[in-house]
Amino acid sequence: MQYTKLGNSDLTVSRICLGCMGFGDPAKGQHSWTLDEEHSREIIRRGLELGVNFFDTAIAYQSGTSEQYLGRALWDFAKRDEVMVATKFLPRTPEEIDQGITGQQHIARMLDKSLQNLGMDYVDLYIYHMWDYQTPIYDILEGLNTVVQAGKTRYIGISNCFAWQLAKANALAEKEGFPKFISIQGHYNLLFREEEREMAPYCAEENIAMTPYSALAGGRLSKKPGESSKRLLEDSYAKLKYDSTAEQDMEIIWRVAELADRRGVSMTEISLAWLLTKVAAPVVGATKLHHIEGVAKAAELTLTAKETAYLEEPYLPHKLVGVMAQNTAAVASKPHVWSTGDQKI
Repeated sequence: MQYTKLGNSDLTVSRICLGCMGFGDPAKGQHSWTLDEEHSREIIRRGLELGVNFFDTAIAYQSGTSEQYLGRALWDFAKRDEVMVATKFLPRTPEEIDQGITGQQHIARMLDKSLQNLGMDYVDLYIYHMWDYQTPIYDILEGLNTVVQAGKTRYIGISNCFAWQLAKANALAEKEGFPKFISIQGHYNLLFREEEREMAPYCAEENIAMTPYSALAGGRLSKKPGESSKRLLEDSYAKLKYDSTAEQDMEIIWRVAELADRRGVSMTEISLAWLLTKVAAPVVGATKLHHIEGVAKAAELTLTAKETAYLEEPYLPHKLVGVMAQNTAAVASKPHVWSTGDQKI
């Protein structure tokens, strides 16, 4: 396993981050394919044995049971100061807004609940899961500053935002003396490369770590066309993201399969080896033991410039989908609340 510093921080993380969205009680979430605690523990333990020390979860994953499974496994299999744990919080709910719960109060409540789920005193990285268009970003940054000062998180990250939002937020944080976002978790893989337009160059300029999700496109970059799995069949959110461009993406998938056969490795290794040339640590899920084996091997695989160009050549621009499509609509529909005052952008 290879390791790197995570952006402008002192966190030393494995180049592979084990994504824990696939762990948790399926009866308490939106996904029928998630793993029970016994099988989740097996994968977490094997990841640790293979050198993975970076784990990403969220309070939203299966109503917090993903956090609970991860926390109990790490308590049994690892030393707390040898692993890097990231979790995420959601925007305020309409009910919280009606009750007058501020952004600062919301963050404090969310993190305390996540720490309870994890059985930990702090997390290493606390991530703003998606932009809250009903809450001034100043309130978010002030709330995050409070939990950093309290020692409940070491650093903060952000997910599902535009480059201009990240730039504005970090500029405001610097002005106010608040912690800045050190990482961005966006949608990025061989089938969806829109982050290369603005986010990737901005992050390179500012040394902000990219830790993208959907690294294998919901399994599409790990299986030959025609092969299937429970997740490919049942993951409705992945279908939303990829089904509409399946035809144009097929050429890339075939090239991944061809190159994997030629190199004598898995498609997972090829897809992640490509992504590892672009980002600090992709967030990769695993729902079977052999998944985590292949994921770990990718960190040791190096592609040639010719192979990289061969994989990239068929790509065509894609429309934003999922959360980022919602962000586009939100920005277009109303002025953006930027501060607690009257200024709006």
